[in-house]
Amino acid sequence: MSSSNTHPGSFVVCSYFVAWAIYARNHNVFDLPAQNLTHILYAFANLDNEGRVFLGDAWADTDKHYEDDSWNETGTNLYGNFKRLGLLKKANRHLKVSLSIGGWTWSTHFAEVAANPDKRAKFVTTAMELMDNLGLDGLDIDWEYPKTPEDAVNYVSLLRELRQAMNEYAAAKGDTIPYLLTGAMPCGESQYSLLRLNEMNQYMDSFYLMAYDLAGSWSGATGHQSNLHGGDNNVHNAVQHYIQQGIPSHKVIVGMPIYGRAFQNTDGLGHSFEGIGPGTWEQGVYDYKTLPLPGAVEYYDAEAVSSYSYDPAKRELITYDTPMVIDRKAEYVAQHQLGGAMFWESSADFQGDDDRSLVGAVSKGLRRHAPLDTSLNHLSYPTSIYENVRNGFE
Repeated sequence: MSSSNTHPGSFVVCSYFVAWAIYARNHNVFDLPAQNLTHILYAFANLDNEGRVFLGDAWADTDKHYEDDSWNETGTNLYGNFKRLGLLKKANRHLKVSLSIGGWTWSTHFAEVAANPDKRAKFVTTAMELMDNLGLDGLDIDWEYPKTPEDAVNYVSLLRELRQAMNEYAAAKGDTIPYLLTGAMPCGESQYSLLRLNEMNQYMDSFYLMAYDLAGSWSGATGHQSNLHGGDNNVHNAVQHYIQQGIPSHKVIVGMPIYGRAFQNTDGLGHSFEGIGPGTWEQGVYDYKTLPLPGAVEYYDAEAVSSYSYDPAKRELITYDTPMVIDRKAEYVAQHQLGGAMFWESSADFQGDDDRSLVGAVSKGLRRHAPLDTSLNHLSYPTSIYENVRNGFE
């Protein structure tokens, strides 16, 4: 059985931190707004066709030395982003860090691994080793996406075996603080209606709803990508489905985008478009902190609880969440007694106490109703392969 990862009556504010943020984006672990976060999901670990879970970028994840890292330490020691996360956890006992496995690019092998008991066992063993060695608080499954009823059944088996391993690991350590098993969950009806949510529930602490990308380059017309209401797809419908399937509302975490999706050569919302533009780092996708682009005007759609910008000269529309939308979504989370908010991803936000920060806006909005979750993280990892993790970075 899972244990809830939050104190009753408190909210989760979670963000993905992506390994590649440290490169061109120049966004590091120490830039994270720890005071406004309760959970961090580290993206991503990969998995091979035998079920082995492994880190995707050794230099970023475990090797990079920062200014205050010694080159003369004896033994095997952890550096890179995971050392920085360990130090952040030590300084902020409310901050829990999970390793997210999969993602859009690295979900290729999930179906074949989940279908095979031996490969599932390999997955569980290697994922648990990473959790222990890196000094983490949990694992987050980001399978995009189960496609068949068989996948859905096998997903439950994978979760059951992971939860069992976590319980055994905690018992062996005499650990009373639960380890977290969570998942990034679809918000498209064809995808979520396939899942055996009621069976998944008993093994999972939180369901992180990917409540964005509801419109984009694949759409027939421009539209909101993360609207709470209205349209063919909306966040409220997805939330209702998870709850109707038996997921307790406090386990439902609403995902929010820290980016915009662009449509070019369009006359506005609901119109045809041609092209999506260059984006900040990938075509058609703009970091929220760059928006609205020069020349564009920002609009709020009160009915849909959504926002967008439009540049009539360029005929470009970009759909994204503003602080006002995030504030309304915080109200919605509180009103429906949901678990909190999740963001993809931290590098694209305005930094610090900026009024435009979306993480800042949601934590402020939620705190009007209840405090943020303060349940403790883990600091003791006596069986880690890394000496400095075993020593608690003393």
